[in-house]
Amino acid sequence: MSRIGKLPIPLPEGVAVEVKDRLVTIKGPRGELSYRHNPGLEVKQADGSLVVTRDSDQKEQRALHGLTRALVANMVHGVAEGFSRQLDLIGVGYTVELKGANVLLNLGFSHAIYFQAPPGIEFEVLGRNTTLLIKGIDKQAVGQVAAKIRSLRKPEPYKGKGVRYHDEYVRRKAGKTVGSSAGAA
Repeated sequence: MSRIGKLPIPLPEGVAVEVKDRLVTIKGPRGELSYRHNPGLEVKQADGSLVVTRDSDQKEQRALHGLTRALVANMVHGVAEGFSRQLDLIGVGYTVELKGANVLLNLGFSHAIYFQAPPGIEFEVLGRNTTLLIKGIDKQAVGQVAAKIRSLRKPEPYKGKGVRYHDEYVRRKAGKTVGSSAGAA
């Protein structure tokens, strides 16, 4: 049995679950999320927790067991507490500015980049306009938006300039050096 899949998912207070025809709908204080799981798997609610079970030991069912449990657990966490991802802008003149629900990024290009927030995503600017916090209830959507913004100017290895995750380590390279003067006369 899957080590991840067999773990029960505890339901925090204020979170309601409805399971109908393979559609799991989870409502909480921050919003509502739905997921349609594969046939052969079953999501049951039992004494304050959710349990994911499977019908058979086929390879596909075993693979989907842990995945389904992880996705449902992320939905429960998202509607209860939410997810966030922090991006740091490193570089001279690299700034982020809030424009309504969207952001304006200055990343060293000849033009500013206007990034619109997808539905369910909120932006917050921290610090001296060099830190962006991306918040939402859907873990996948938060990660996707963070990856898109990071891809606009990835951190480079020589000076470390660019957009990076807050907990990301950028391995630095040594720059070019002048050759020895032994060959010059």
